[in-house]
Amino acid sequence: MLKSLLPALLLASVAGAQTAPSFEGEVIYQVMPDRFFDGDPGNNAGVNRGDPRAWHGGDLAGLTQKLPYVQKLGATALWLTPVYRQQAVNSFDTAAYHGYWPADFRQVDPHFGSLATFDTFIKTAKEAGMKVVLDQVINHFGYEAPAVRQHPEWFNGKAQCDASQDRDVDCPLAGLPDLRQSVPAVRQQLLENADFWRARGVDGFRYDAIKHVERPFLLDLLKKDRAAGTWTLGEWYDADAGTVAEWQKQGFDSLFLFSLQAAMRGSVMGTSSLVNVREVLRRSNELARPGEVALFLDNHDVPRFAQGSFFEDEGQARTKYGLRALLTLKGVPVLYQGTEIAMRGGADPDNRRDMRFEAQWTPAERAVYDVARDAIAVRKASAALSRGEQTLLEVPDRQADDLLLLTREQGNQRVLVAWHGGLKRQTYSLKLSTLGLKANAQDVTRTLFAGQDAKVSVKGGYLHLSLPPKDAAAFVLR
Repeated sequence: MLKSLLPALLLASVAGAQTAPSFEGEVIYQVMPDRFFDGDPGNNAGVNRGDPRAWHGGDLAGLTQKLPYVQKLGATALWLTPVYRQQAVNSFDTAAYHGYWPADFRQVDPHFGSLATFDTFIKTAKEAGMKVVLDQVINHFGYEAPAVRQHPEWFNGKAQCDASQDRDVDCPLAGLPDLRQSVPAVRQQLLENADFWRARGVDGFRYDAIKHVERPFLLDLLKKDRAAGTWTLGEWYDADAGTVAEWQKQGFDSLFLFSLQAAMRGSVMGTSSLVNVREVLRRSNELARPGEVALFLDNHDVPRFAQGSFFEDEGQARTKYGLRALLTLKGVPVLYQGTEIAMRGGADPDNRRDMRFEAQWTPAERAVYDVARDAIAVRKASAALSRGEQTLLEVPDRQADDLLLLTREQGNQRVLVAWHGGLKRQTYSLKLSTLGLKANAQDVTRTLFAGQDAKVSVKGGYLHLSLPPKDAAAFVLR
């Protein structure tokens, strides 16, 4: 009993009397505006779509126009990479199209539009019932931002870096001008930046590179966000469950679970054992708020999930598996633009190819999209899959490499989830007692996912499963 109360007690100690904001039940769609859709050719200065390191013309007007596409897919929230005004010149032959080289934190870059364009986007998204998460840069300015010359005292220099006991915090990340958040003027500006965008209707912030930010400032920022009811999502690159747990206790609502992404890349897209996924999921009980953790297959900082196979058709088939699998888990799924069609791409900038829409899709890409849309719909229709408790089942060792079983349960609703890593169709008959599962007798029941030939039945104390190769299924269980 005490163990089950610990997450709530930990959260209460952080939040005090305040109610923590929640995104549990949401499905987030990640957009890099420059690479999404061009809605206003009038702001295309310097655009060169033939250069993967140049501006490509996507903007807030285009994103606003394409909100019906995101809605049709089924996502309920949007995460935008930064839309601030960026440094005006290139660095390392690269433009600031990605948004992470800010020059002015309270203006929209002219390539994306204006504050008025942003306000129109927010209004349209809210009218559509969608939440908005905005990327916030709190670690640095752009290489060529005027503030670097105007306020050198704001930044860690060589002396601070050389004397530091924490080089992750006090030394530049990728050479970017590293802010000293303990300087009062810096602290005030960053806190007020959050207030500025919050006042424009943003529901949540994704905080970039939190590993490199001074902890006292970060704790103050989180306290202020919590008081305002703003959901917070932290990016600690390569975070495992322990890192997520630590920062949830400190006040973050969510972090990205990189360890799960790595395990899924290896087992779902590759040939590794599902035991690796199981070991990540087994640590979910460490989390103060497991329903808030951000789950993803890929994003703008890692190679595309489909790129894990040399063969495009195999990458597409296994992306279908990955999408179904991801959307069965407890947490907040985050889909990067293009993952729903198994878009390919290697390391930056290849993982930031321009988004393509329905008229440009191949039949195979359409098929991946149909699976993504269906999997989101199945999740949203099921209280158990959206918000239910998650319990791993004890699969016998001889099957554990290729079979992962779990249940999701909410109220009187229970769903059995089966991930199958085998390369051929397989039938399993497993003792309920061995699995640690109690279930009533049940006739053959088909999967919740459309177009998938997977079945379950319960009879004589056994769970019987018939599963296609390399796929994830979900079944209503009595």
